[in-house]
Amino acid sequence: MYSSLERKYQLIQKELMAGVVALAGVFLVGTLWYSLVEGWSLADSAYMTIITLATVGYGETHPLGNRGRLFTIALILMGVISIGYIVNRFTEAVIQGYFQEGIRLQQQKRLMESLSEHYILCGFNRTGRQIAKEFAAEGVPFAVIDSSLERVQKGQQEGYTIYQGDATLDETLIRVGVAKATCIVAALPSDAENLYIVLSSKTLNPLIRAIARASTEEALQKLQRGGADVVISPYITGGKRMASAALRPQVMDFVDGIISGTDRQLYVEEFLLDPSVCPIVGQTLHNAKLRPQTGALVLAIRRLDGKLIGGPNGNTILMPGDTLICMGTAEQLRILNRILGPIGSKQLRKPKTS
Repeated sequence: MYSSLERKYQLIQKELMAGVVALAGVFLVGTLWYSLVEGWSLADSAYMTIITLATVGYGETHPLGNRGRLFTIALILMGVISIGYIVNRFTEAVIQGYFQEGIRLQQQKRLMESLSEHYILCGFNRTGRQIAKEFAAEGVPFAVIDSSLERVQKGQQEGYTIYQGDATLDETLIRVGVAKATCIVAALPSDAENLYIVLSSKTLNPLIRAIARASTEEALQKLQRGGADVVISPYITGGKRMASAALRPQVMDFVDGIISGTDRQLYVEEFLLDPSVCPIVGQTLHNAKLRPQTGALVLAIRRLDGKLIGGPNGNTILMPGDTLICMGTAEQLRILNRILGPIGSKQLRKPKTS
């Protein structure tokens, strides 16, 4: 499957190539006629054909009879039509920017091939645009898929790596590097399409973390059964947030301030404890001295089996495979990251294996 942008570029390529082939055919026919019918040498025949097609008006290389002149008239008409067609298609390609589009498509293809441990966002609707803004604010590599040419062009104007295609097709997912991706977000308005995306992405990359949007509770359950790691209903989540904003406005302002936005002072991040590189595995939280060394606060610990320990105390033992959920400034979290391994962000965002 090719996007409409690719189809336009390929079409103009084919049309220009057809024009060149037609012109070459006219030249070959003219050369063979003068050589075989008129009995001229190949050099004279080719020369006569060239000056005839170019309409330079040098005159006849050798005297021609009525039959030869009628053929020359036909040769001139065929040459003018072929050259005119080529000039017309080339001019349109320049005016419409097809050559620039071809260069951009090649650059996009190389960029897609270079992506690794990236995020894939399916759908550049209102929800998808907000997700893209958050990804951009976090500075994570991501690619967007959308079937609408208008939305694709809008995404390109905003500087995103975006591909026009059907996200439910395996070929489209392969083009954006699903096999090397860390996470895929299915944010299309159709629950069925989101289910197809989850099934396809999990088939192509069983380790990918799949997050899907659901419009109904029934769809939520089906997406979970289909392999989605996280299923979010905008209506349910929106209702809960609105209720929380009404009941606990200060809490909501604080939570919003640490999980999203570009002008944050505090951040929340997760850190995976890899026993092969992390020196504090097996120690208690008190002995690890993470808070005195970094200033970052350990809010919770998720065990490898999925158990969540909220507000861990100093006697909590740090186990292999634990994920620490910590809060602090950007500098505090950078120091903490160095102490814990260091562990790169692409490792931190790998899905749970449990």
